[in-house]
Amino acid sequence: MYTDKVMDHFMNPRNVGEIEGASGVGTVGNAKCGDIMRIYLDIDENQVVRDAKFKTFGCGAAIATSSMATELIIGKTVQEALELTNKAVMDALGGLPPVKVHCSLLAEQAVHAALWDYAQKNNLVIEGLEPPVEDIDELEHEEDEE
Repeated sequence: MYTDKVMDHFMNPRNVGEIEGASGVGTVGNAKCGDIMRIYLDIDENQVVRDAKFKTFGCGAAIATSSMATELIIGKTVQEALELTNKAVMDALGGLPPVKVHCSLLAEQAVHAALWDYAQKNNLVIEGLEPPVEDIDELEHEEDEE
């Protein structure tokens, strides 16, 4: 069962769309469930996320986590946006069913992929930022092996 907050972000998603000339764009997917998430960032000269938009092809939880992730990073510095975790997204939504936790991981990784793109375009090194994965199923397998 989904929380009221998840349903609200699914039925009334915030920040849907694209940003023309985005500072960074990140796309990740999950081959297992078919969800694909793309996050667009507009980052100002002070490295603050001025705007964030998303386009997601997926289930209601994928749309809700995309919406919440963009809400959580707008107005944050690049470093603060990098600290966004799937747990923070889930907590902000009041939780997700266990079978939908991967959607919050998708949101986290899409933000990180957009930050990576921003860093690459601007020849920046952002401490703690790692190259993105295209399929979060790779991450889930790594966790299984640990």
